[in-house]
Parts: sequence; C-alpha cells; structure tokens
Amino acid sequence: MLFLLQDGITNGAVYALLGLALVLVFAVTRVILIPQGEFVTYGALTYASLSAGHMPGTAKLAVAMGIAAFAFDLFTARRALHGRLIARAFVVNIVLPCTVLALTAWLVDRHPPLAVNIALSLVIVASIGLFLYRLAFQPLAHTSVLVLLIASVGCHLALQGLGLLFFGAEGQRGPSIADTALTAGPLRFTGQSLAVYGITVAFIVALWLFFGFTLYGKALRATAVNRLGARLVGVRTTLSGQIAFLLASVIGALSGILIVPITTLYYDTGFLIGLKGFIAAIIGGLVSYPLTAIAALVVGIVEAFSSFYASNFKEVIVFTLIVPVLLLRSLAAPAVEEEKD
Repeated sequence: MLFLLQDGITNGAVYALLGLALVLVFAVTRVILIPQGEFVTYGALTYASLSAGHMPGTAKLAVAMGIAAFAFDLFTARRALHGRLIARAFVVNIVLPCTVLALTAWLVDRHPPLAVNIALSLVIVASIGLFLYRLAFQPLAHTSVLVLLIASVGCHLALQGLGLLFFGAEGQRGPSIADTALTAGPLRFTGQSLAVYGITVAFIVALWLFFGFTLYGKALRATAVNRLGARLVGVRTTLSGQIAFLLASVIGALSGILIVPITTLYYDTGFLIGLKGFIAAIIGGLVSYPLTAIAALVVGIVEAFSSFYASNFKEVIVFTLIVPVLLLRSLAAPAVEEEKD
C-alpha cells in the first residue's frame, strides 16, 4: 500500500501542475485549454530529442508560428503602424524564435548539459504557447466559451498531428534529471521522484508569490475576477492572456520533462495526461487552486491503486471520478439563463 501511495503522489504532483495551468488559463481567458496535453508531449519529446542529439521539429514550428504572428500583427495594426510597434513585433515574433532555432542547431551536435537541454525545451514550448494564443485565441477573445472550446479542440488536433510529423510514432524516453536515491524505511525515493516533488512544490510557491506580490500577477487576478472591470482600470487583458498561455506552456513542458525519464512517451500520450489534470481542475471548479492541487493528488492515488487492483479498468475508474462531482455541482447550482456574450 505504501508503494502504491508513493506512486500515486508522484503522479498526482504532475497532475497538480497541469490542473493549476488549466485553472489559470480558464480563469483569465475562458479557454478550456485542451492542447495542454500537447505542451506536455512537446516539452518531453523536445527534451528527449535534444538529449539524443537530434534536432527537434518544434524549434522550426516556433519560427513558423512567429512569422505568422508577425504577419497577423501587421495586418491588425495596418491603420496605425508605428516604427516602435513594428520593431517590437519583429523582435518578439521573428528574432527571438530564430535565435532559439540557431542556438538549438548549434548545440544539438555538441551534447550540452541536461540543464541546457531543459532550458531550450522550455523556451521552445513557451514560444509555441505564446504564438498559439496570438494566432488562435486572441482574435476570438470576446466570443462565447463554446467557440473558444471548438478552437481549442482544433488546436489540439493540429498540434497532435504535427507531433506525429516531428517525432514519429515511436516512443522516446529522456535521461533522468537526478540519479541520487533516498531510502526511508521500506520506501525508496529515486532522484527523479524527488525532483518531481521539489519542482512541483517550488512551482506552486512561485505561482503563489507571483499572484500575490507582483504587478503582473495582480493584473492576472483582476482579469480573472472581472475582465471588463480590469479593462476599465487599465489592465491590458490581451497581455494577461499572453502571460497565462506562456505560464501554461512552461508548466506543461516542465511536466513532460519530469515524466519522460519515468515512462516512455509517444506523440499522443500527453492528451491522456492532460485529461487527468483536467479532472482535477473540474473538481476544483476551474477556480480554486488549492482544491485543484488536492484533487490532483486524489486522482494520482486512485490511478495507482486502480492500476494494481483493476488494471484493465484503470482509466475508467479515474475518469468516473468526475461524474459525482458534476452531479453534485449541477444539483447545487441554481438554474440560470444561458450567458450571452
């Protein structure tokens, strides 16, 4: 039972990160981020490819999306073009991803340290997340939640297909972040599991500090509470959406990097992992960060025990957790008219 509990907490820590990212994005932008699983896959397989000395296709994807975002910015601001605006858009959308691509191509054959591969993977996936919001969701920011959900599904399918193109159908595993081990009674904690615990706790604390003590964090909170009110007091809701997607993509990529040394990941594995983080977010009502983290640990523990006692029905049992929660919420929520945007 202790071994299963340990395994469940390890998985639940990763699901907690994904659940927090989903809550963050939905609260700020009203987008149910289904491509969160693709951020996990891209981060994991980009890290594995760099560690194996292969050039990841995600670096080229970031450049292509940056060019498209630059063209989109020019078209949107065509009536009020300023040199400063063009220069800023050019640096963010063209110079930055091209620099990352050149740096990746230069380092890939030199087998850099793991820390460099991790940093490159995070920057590449963060760029993709930022450009994804600019191209797919920012133009639809004022539409209904249903339209945003349809766009999210389309982005998921597109990114999953590109993942198959970049990484192939074969699974990959990456090198472990830490090779040390710690024994506590009958339990043995590997360096990778300790890294999962430490990074998860550090990220949760960092997010708490970010939202509580920084100007941008307070702007995100204001946008989540009242989007229109935030705009009226001068908060740039577009920038808030970009920051939310940037954080979500970094969290997803980091989760993938933590997972890929433990298990083999394929181009479509992230979708299932992201769904389990989504269950935790739903249990948290897509608003509560602490409840989402606790729910993620519960999901991980239930998955671990289900895989031992009823492995054939593991996924069924895990996804069934959402049914009573939705039932209770539907009974407790008052009947309201459909929101009109």
